[in-house]
Amino acid sequence: MPMFTPALLDAVRARFAHVDACPFSGLRVFFENAGGALTLKSVVETSATYAAIPDNQGRDNPASKAIMAAIDRAKADMRLFFNAPSGQVFVGESGTEVLFRLVRTAALGAAPGGILLSTTLEHPASRSAMARWADVTGRKHVLVPHDDATGCVTAADYLPFLTPEIRVATIVHTSPVTGMAVDAGAIAAAIRKAAPHCFIIVDGIQHASHGAVDVAGLGIDGYAISPYKVFSRHGYGVGWASDRLTGCTKETVIGGPATSWEMGTRDTGSYATFSDVVSYFDWLGSHFTSSEDRRTRLEAAAAAIHDHEHMLAEAMVNGTGNLRGLKDIPGLHIIGGAANARREGVVSVWLEGRPSEEVVSFLNDRGIRTHTRKADHYSGNVLSPLGLKDCVRISFSHYNTLAEVAQFLTAMNEFTSA
Repeated sequence: MPMFTPALLDAVRARFAHVDACPFSGLRVFFENAGGALTLKSVVETSATYAAIPDNQGRDNPASKAIMAAIDRAKADMRLFFNAPSGQVFVGESGTEVLFRLVRTAALGAAPGGILLSTTLEHPASRSAMARWADVTGRKHVLVPHDDATGCVTAADYLPFLTPEIRVATIVHTSPVTGMAVDAGAIAAAIRKAAPHCFIIVDGIQHASHGAVDVAGLGIDGYAISPYKVFSRHGYGVGWASDRLTGCTKETVIGGPATSWEMGTRDTGSYATFSDVVSYFDWLGSHFTSSEDRRTRLEAAAAAIHDHEHMLAEAMVNGTGNLRGLKDIPGLHIIGGAANARREGVVSVWLEGRPSEEVVSFLNDRGIRTHTRKADHYSGNVLSPLGLKDCVRISFSHYNTLAEVAQFLTAMNEFTSA
């Protein structure tokens, strides 16, 4: 199991802005990463650099050529990140917008009739897109129920719903509420076996900062991420579409390239800051492999991140030092169960008789940033079947430390002992 040494963890934390202090409230532990991860300092610098350049893309001058070179470099980095030797990578408005566009293109480009297939675990970004385009195209939108006890959905759960009539299917790679990753490859293979021509689109927004993305290995047609959850910034999304999906009719400028998914002039800084993200993973991975291959280093970084975050989750759930873990706090319940190997970067909990807002406020007063998830249009699909109005989501990343987990557990034990 690759482990972060203390020196490497210090070097990791030094690369992120506001790693231990909020610019408005002072020192704090950041356990709200599922709402948006910390930003690389290089991303901040790159954003400022490109925001100041007045020249446009596609012009015959040195500045424009430099801009176009940055975009080309970023697209190559995106392909590397997705492990996408074919298909198209593109920048959109947000991860949600990218999912909507992928689903819309698939629904309109698929053979007539049939059904659209999603699950009850999915974020409303994909579920809403599927519901919308099922309605527009006159198809039934079928939902595979997830398992409330594990907070997950498996290929076996899909089996009763698999039919040759599936035209478009969506998969959430990791739930932002339960924090549970699904075996997207096994699910995609099961769908493909039943419906070989189905378009399969994966929501990787929550997964991308916690594990490797491999669209070639998944055998899918579309994948979407939100870079602000992968150490970049707000204001753009990144998508990948297979050649087959790209070949469908889609919104594009008349006379423009048939393979283009992008509409209008996109922000060069978006592309360039994604290169910063890939460069960071490359740097991190170099500490866990001697390979000269960049994709191998990205995969090594993902494996190390997964193992470090697993250690943090185990300490949070089971305790560290002489501190009682979450599973041993009376009246506290962990969504998805205490022992769950699928967990990626999130532990969501609720306390009997205590509103989640009260817990979050208490933690905030003690310099620990968490978040309340309510049974609304974002999280009701997970919380309502459990009979919950809300929960506390504690979300961490690889730059978080065991000392921060101990600080959190100290506060939680104080709150529940009061």
